[in-house]
Amino acid sequence: MRRREFITLVGGVTTWPLAARAENTSKKIPVVGVLWHAGSAEEEDVYLTVVKQALADLGYIEGKNIRLENRFPAEQPDRFRTLARELVELKPDVIIAVTNLGAIELKKITNTIPIVLVIGVDPVAAGIVESLARPGGNVTGTSVMTTDTSGKRLGLLKEAVPYLSRVALLVGSVGQTPERYIKSYQAAAESHGISLWPAEVTTPNDIEPVIAKIAEDHADGLVLAPGGPTFVQRARIGASVLAHRLPAIGSIGEEVPYGLLMSYGADFPEFFRRSVAYTDKILKGAKPADLPVEQPSKFKLVLNLKTAKALSLAVPQTLLISADEVIE
Repeated sequence: MRRREFITLVGGVTTWPLAARAENTSKKIPVVGVLWHAGSAEEEDVYLTVVKQALADLGYIEGKNIRLENRFPAEQPDRFRTLARELVELKPDVIIAVTNLGAIELKKITNTIPIVLVIGVDPVAAGIVESLARPGGNVTGTSVMTTDTSGKRLGLLKEAVPYLSRVALLVGSVGQTPERYIKSYQAAAESHGISLWPAEVTTPNDIEPVIAKIAEDHADGLVLAPGGPTFVQRARIGASVLAHRLPAIGSIGEEVPYGLLMSYGADFPEFFRRSVAYTDKILKGAKPADLPVEQPSKFKLVLNLKTAKALSLAVPQTLLISADEVIE
């Protein structure tokens, strides 16, 4: 073998492992964008923790084999638009949209990046997906049950508060249509012989004065409609209803520890876990159009006996027996 050929051969042998090593180290880790609803990681901590744990359970460690890009729009429609564009410009592998408003803004900008909707409210009517069974396009995820549970919720509140006759409905105006909830609850209230009126909050700063006005109007109780500031302002709402001695029921279990009397609704942490599972499938090659939108399989009742005691209410044994979670 001639000397020049030998040098070339040796050079090829010595440089091949380096090239292979460079290829391995430059392998791209997946990037997942998350367009939240509230204004900070602290406000979303209860669900952000669930997302990180669900990823870890599937073998994804943030900073090691996955990168999360969290964005917090602080419940402001213009911020949803700005941050949606910011996430799309990053060209992530998947974007998780926590609410309808986030998914709608993202879908306006991209029809190629997969989007996983977490808490979809009638996503078909909202134009986010074509159907639950066949989403089409680039969006899939989970959706709250379209079954009307307003009557069930009012019935539970009346069972816990026997004197209940006047109830206020706290509705938000960000990312939802309050009219839908108002119509539903007013019909349910009539069937229970309850007088009900809506009270709207637009910003977190509206919460205390609106609840104070509800108390001044001699309401016997309060119902929280999902969405808007009511979705993440758990501490403010809880403190206010306790201060004004208003028995309150919501649809989200995570609201109850802050001062609500009870909640009845879907398991919201499970929505986030299922959304992470869908994200994993997409990262492994599945297409959103082929993944049906999931709905909750059950509802849960959460009771707060601390609040009941503070309000001098004796919770019936029937409610205690049927509760999925009791806070003592």
